[in-house]
Amino acid sequence: MPQVQTARGPVEAGALGQTLMHEHVFVLSADVQQNYPAEWGSEDERVADAVTRLTALHALGVSTIVDPTVVGLGRYIPRIARIAEQVDLQIVVATGLYTYGDLPFFFRHRGPALEAVLGTPVPDPMVEMFVNDIREGIAGTGVRAGMLKCAIDSEGMTRGVEQAMRAVARAHLETGVPITVHTHPGSQQGLAVQRLLVEEEGVDAGRVVLGHSGDTTDADHLSALAEAGFVLGMDRFGINLETTFEARADIVVEMCKRGFAGSMVLSQDAACYLDWIEPDVMAFLPQWNYEHIHTDVLPYLREHGVTEEQITTMLVDVPRRVLEPT
Repeated sequence: MPQVQTARGPVEAGALGQTLMHEHVFVLSADVQQNYPAEWGSEDERVADAVTRLTALHALGVSTIVDPTVVGLGRYIPRIARIAEQVDLQIVVATGLYTYGDLPFFFRHRGPALEAVLGTPVPDPMVEMFVNDIREGIAGTGVRAGMLKCAIDSEGMTRGVEQAMRAVARAHLETGVPITVHTHPGSQQGLAVQRLLVEEEGVDAGRVVLGHSGDTTDADHLSALAEAGFVLGMDRFGINLETTFEARADIVVEMCKRGFAGSMVLSQDAACYLDWIEPDVMAFLPQWNYEHIHTDVLPYLREHGVTEEQITTMLVDVPRRVLEPT
């Protein structure tokens, strides 16, 4: 059986069990944290808190999470590996780049940016970096990435977004590792993903998770993406600043009624620690935690007609199908 890479090494795809496809452990602004570390506090205490929270999640029946924290989100794999050694939960880590606009300065004057100067095609260094993370391991840890990640938001296909997305596509085609894309369904950016990844780069849509699809209640738009083969990430339960819990859950119910349980995965997009939000604001997200799917979402779905078979499909079968390398 094909194997999936995790922070503790490879596991058989059939052993993934219940899988949440979009959960972070830590999301950090790396430069800020390195230079102003007071808010972070004790490393040991942060690690211990993560171990406690992930252990509680495992007790609910979740066997695996995918952590799509990549460059741009403060990825630091040695810390994740340390946590993974202390929990029974399997953590699939990711490689890629997270930006809605410009590339980091490191990439801005390398690779394709030099083509106009040199008058000849120049390989994108991101592709080699991503492939090495998948085949050799990340930053000398030996932990190999099992997912690729990029992003597009309401700003659309900026130059930086396009270059990162093409690099992710080419790393995928070379390695077979699946892709997850932060999207903005309100402006239908899934269609831009379809044009670039599928039509131009030749990626199989079935290997792509369109993250944050539950941010919209436009069932016709989501149905068109599912019919095109994409997997819809219904993955922000608990983040209800611009929507409601009921709206997020009801669109899952509707898509199940339309026969698309096999095109959806569930998650919360939670984190043990996120330095992007003021602590006072976090008070408005009381349900933003790893347990929300099991304590609130699944009971609501069951009450509104979603079957146990459909729930297993979204939590077990689709994640396994996506994560199996090709």
